[in-house]
Amino acid sequence: MSLRDSLDLIKAVNPEGGHAVLEHEIMGERAASLGAAEQRVAKAVAAYNTGTPGERARELVAAQNAVWAYFVQRELCGFKRHQDVIAAFAIPPAVLNGLGAVQR
Repeated sequence: MSLRDSLDLIKAVNPEGGHAVLEHEIMGERAASLGAAEQRVAKAVAAYNTGTPGERARELVAAQNAVWAYFVQRELCGFKRHQDVIAAFAIPPAVLNGLGAVQR
């Protein structure tokens, strides 16, 4: 097989089309992952809001971790503003104040 035949074969396979398919798959995975992170935030914030005083400390840490992970993931997807998400989930100030803090 000559070089010319190899180049013709590469053009026939259409690698650009394969790249578009891969990009589509990646975007679908990002959306699914972001949706799962959103569900974790909703659960964690609800558990914090409905927890008893004894459970609230543990639920606060869980909510902070879930919200922080969700914000990081949103930023990786290109979403830089979080005000709408904070309002939509009614994320309490106590949760927001501890985002990214190291728990020991």
